[in-house]
Amino acid sequence: MITVEIWSDVVCPFCYIGKRNFEAALNRFEQKDGVKIIWKSFELDPGAVFKPGVSIHESLAAKYGQTVEWAKQAAAQVSAMAVGAGLKFAIDRTAGANTFNAHRLVHLAAKHGLQDKAEERFFAAYFTEGKQIGDKAVLAELAGEIGLPPDETAALLDGDRYAREVRDDEQEGRVLGINAVPSFIINRKYAVRGAQPPDAFLKALETAAKD
Repeated sequence: MITVEIWSDVVCPFCYIGKRNFEAALNRFEQKDGVKIIWKSFELDPGAVFKPGVSIHESLAAKYGQTVEWAKQAAAQVSAMAVGAGLKFAIDRTAGANTFNAHRLVHLAAKHGLQDKAEERFFAAYFTEGKQIGDKAVLAELAGEIGLPPDETAALLDGDRYAREVRDDEQEGRVLGINAVPSFIINRKYAVRGAQPPDAFLKALETAAKD
């Protein structure tokens, strides 16, 4: 069994691109049926809040001390990169969002064997549909779409279930030296960091298989 742990955030464009590139590699991997994937929580901006009327470009420009034009150019470059992975981003429709509750829902999804499906739905909702991923009503709707029980989703969003698990993931990542995402850790021995091309992921999987 090969275990791949992926530290990621659902508002990270490189994480979505990395997911696609990893999947492309996995489809070429002869032992793909023996690969177990575990998604781990990582918040790019734990203090992020949704600010109505503030575009993602304005938010990023303020965060990095750059101009809005710089942020738009960066977004265009990322969108072009996404096309290469078979994705079509609509970054202009996105906005700053806190992802803590989304991460908690991913943990709930893991309980039901729907973790990868949850990650995919949240990524698509944010990057291609421009949904406010930090809004509880939006999260409840998305959770329902992937098959999570409505009562469990409501209880989670109204309480603090899986909060500790999210924090544990983040602490575990820090111990492993993960300070940027995506980070793919294979069998706790090999690491592929960033949205690398499929060949890089395939090489790492094949190396792990030889062990």
